[in-house]
Amino acid sequence: MNVRRIFPGLRVLGLGLAVIFGATVHAHTKSESYAIYELHGTTVDLTYSVTESEAVRLAPAVDGTRPAQGAPGAPRHLTDEELGGYLTQHLSVTSSESGHEVPAVLAAPARALTASAGFRRFEFIFKCAARQNIVLHSSVFFDLVPSHVSFARIRTENGEFIEQLFTTDHRDLALGGESPLQNASFWKYIGLGILHILTGPDHIAFLIGLLLISRSYRDLAFVVTGFTIGHSITLALAVTGLVRPHAEYIDVLIAVTIGLIGAENITVATRQPKWVAVGAGALLIAMATLKLFGLGSLPALLLFGVGLFSACYLFTSCQLHDAAKLRLVVTLVFGLVHGFAFAGDLIEMHLPKGRMVELLFGFNLGVEGGQLTLVTLALGAVWLIRKARLALPRPLVVNLLSASLVALGIFWIVSRTYARV
Repeated sequence: MNVRRIFPGLRVLGLGLAVIFGATVHAHTKSESYAIYELHGTTVDLTYSVTESEAVRLAPAVDGTRPAQGAPGAPRHLTDEELGGYLTQHLSVTSSESGHEVPAVLAAPARALTASAGFRRFEFIFKCAARQNIVLHSSVFFDLVPSHVSFARIRTENGEFIEQLFTTDHRDLALGGESPLQNASFWKYIGLGILHILTGPDHIAFLIGLLLISRSYRDLAFVVTGFTIGHSITLALAVTGLVRPHAEYIDVLIAVTIGLIGAENITVATRQPKWVAVGAGALLIAMATLKLFGLGSLPALLLFGVGLFSACYLFTSCQLHDAAKLRLVVTLVFGLVHGFAFAGDLIEMHLPKGRMVELLFGFNLGVEGGQLTLVTLALGAVWLIRKARLALPRPLVVNLLSASLVALGIFWIVSRTYARV
């Protein structure tokens, strides 16, 4: 199979996939809240934090209405009493006494606490009937935002820390019991890794970008190797708790990697990196400037550094005679970013410590299997496209697809930084 003849057809396939992903999905959620639980005998202390923007989102639920699409008007800010009341209705704790599940009693009404700028914070104290089989329940936001994620950190009586995620499909957390996947087989974790890749639209978009920027199987081997090494490192670091960056930062940085892959395609095709590099750097540095005025979620220094890296990389990538080795290093860096996102599913599962290495290897093997499946399907589809003589002129599809990836990356960068989608 002639690789140089294959990749123009791949661009036709990728163009359609990029348009579909950009139009129909939002990828990783940006609706988040944060909970800290502390267990003391039969008492459970809970501190729950939401951002001001998330609190505004709750106004329709408190008012018993649904916002009309595109409805004008300033958002209504909930009072502490209103917000505390909503949280009280959607947060609870139960325990078991004589084999029966007994709801915990709220010792006092929700109490508003002093919080950092842009946040609302409340304290709850639950009194359980017993110390056995304590279960934490959370349904906050799920009635309005099904994709919402609540990050929970639980400190048990023996000082052990448990980190979990509450999602619309996992609203309960049993303490003292086994993880739902405690006894899952090695093959189960391989399947979970495959599923994570196949259901992650931004990871798929990035993988399409890697395929498109590769001019040969050798180039493809370099970029896939770099990506694999990178995400394997940070997947292990994040799940073991050695490194745990803010998920909000990772989502934006993933969007940056997608935009950069598309931008590099443009610089390589045109051999004129100046304006593309300046544009990429200027966008991110402008966002860093806005952060100095309090706008945005990422630190200004991080945005400035990413902007400088992006400009330098785009200037350099099309100047080298053989850029494959440079891409090995760069995709390793990109893989480091994506690895933290891959870890999200495993953190939610609360991996059993005794099987950590085995299950990490299985999940990572599944991720690689998912990537290989996508690459194989793409190459097979390209072969069929070329056999049917449906391939468009290469310059046209390269420019269109590259512009699509850049647009998709910019959309996700801006929406994940300034909007709650």
